[in-house]
Amino acid sequence: MIRATYTTKGIAGLGKEGGTARAEVVRALIENSGGRVESLYFAFGEHDLYVVSEVPDNVTAAALGIAVRAAGGVEARVVPLLTPMEIDAAARMPVTYQAPGQ
Repeated sequence: MIRATYTTKGIAGLGKEGGTARAEVVRALIENSGGRVESLYFAFGEHDLYVVSEVPDNVTAAALGIAVRAAGGVEARVVPLLTPMEIDAAARMPVTYQAPGQ
């Protein structure tokens, strides 16, 4: 998932171009990287945009994050999402850990 907050410059661009045009730019960015957009929502509050997408791998996700943030219109963060089955596998994985002070 990508969550983004527009900069002043970015929100001015969104106001000028509109949401549909910006959504198409995001879709093209992800699809041209071999991914697909599952959902895209604009919001108000702490973050302005949420995009749930699937990309080929973590390197692709990092490349998208770097390109978007370097352009300066948004502060974007890539948030990995896990399926319930992936959490099941993680819960079964043997891990040895000692909490501080124990």
